[in-house]
Amino acid sequence: MSKPVLYLMICGAGPADHIERMIRLAHDDGWDTWCVATPAAIEYFLDLDALAELTGHVVRTGHQRAGQPALPKATAVVVAPATYNTINKWAAGIADTYVLTQLAELTGLGVPIVVLPFVNTALAANRVFQRSVDELRTSGVTVLLGEGGFVPHPPRTGGQVMEGYPWEAALEAARKKIPGEV
Repeated sequence: MSKPVLYLMICGAGPADHIERMIRLAHDDGWDTWCVATPAAIEYFLDLDALAELTGHVVRTGHQRAGQPALPKATAVVVAPATYNTINKWAAGIADTYVLTQLAELTGLGVPIVVLPFVNTALAANRVFQRSVDELRTSGVTVLLGEGGFVPHPPRTGGQVMEGYPWEAALEAARKKIPGEV
């Protein structure tokens, strides 16, 4: 029996510096993890070679090129850390990066998707952001924002909340969205 496939969509925010925690949790839980990263995550936060070694797969950073193998079919998707920018663009239907194009397609296919934001209280209070979260939830996406998920922090204090970033909550929510799973 093959392992379930988890796409881990990584955006450019502080917790991306600790993405190996999520990958290890996913591996311990029996997932075959494939990382897909935004340009900001690649530029500022990720060591692509280390992630490839940890997952056993090259990190996807753009559209499939000739001769490059396709990603396997996703059992579930976790978007973490999900930024203000990615959440708003995705909800608005903007697909100007590979991650956003994949999220738009995967949402339309009905693949189980869990979003673990990383935003401060000022960004979370923005009406546009609140509408975007509501739009994603209406589309069947699980957004772990608030109690039981990610609780926004005051501006310029993100570094103080890294240790408590709820990676486990995202993985548990993804597991629960898979038909037949508990």
